[in-house]
Amino acid sequence: MEEILARHPDVAERAVLGVHDDLKGQVPVGFAVLKAGANRDEEELVGELIHMVRQQLSPIASFKRAVIVDGLPKTRSGKILRGTMRSIADGDTYRVPSTIDDPAALGEIEVAVQTIGYGKI
Repeated sequence: MEEILARHPDVAERAVLGVHDDLKGQVPVGFAVLKAGANRDEEELVGELIHMVRQQLSPIASFKRAVIVDGLPKTRSGKILRGTMRSIADGDTYRVPSTIDDPAALGEIEVAVQTIGYGKI
């Protein structure tokens, strides 16, 4: 799914996580960072991303949620903190890793997942 999102001309970085779902166990949720200078309506872009995954992979993949963020939380070495992001999306408590590059990025993820119905409200 991440490879498909990476093919979109306006996406610079992306991550897809499995988050808790009462019916299916886990469902994929996408996070995308726009390329510099990309000025797009977020709702329209998210629709395009979802359509791309469902068309190129399969509707069975259940990719129905994505959100645009300013940046993904990473370690100083550049690894995306997917486990921490998953905890945030699931509404679980998490600890800020000592290796995080920008702790403020976690706050943005908290807000972003709440806009699509996940995390703690």
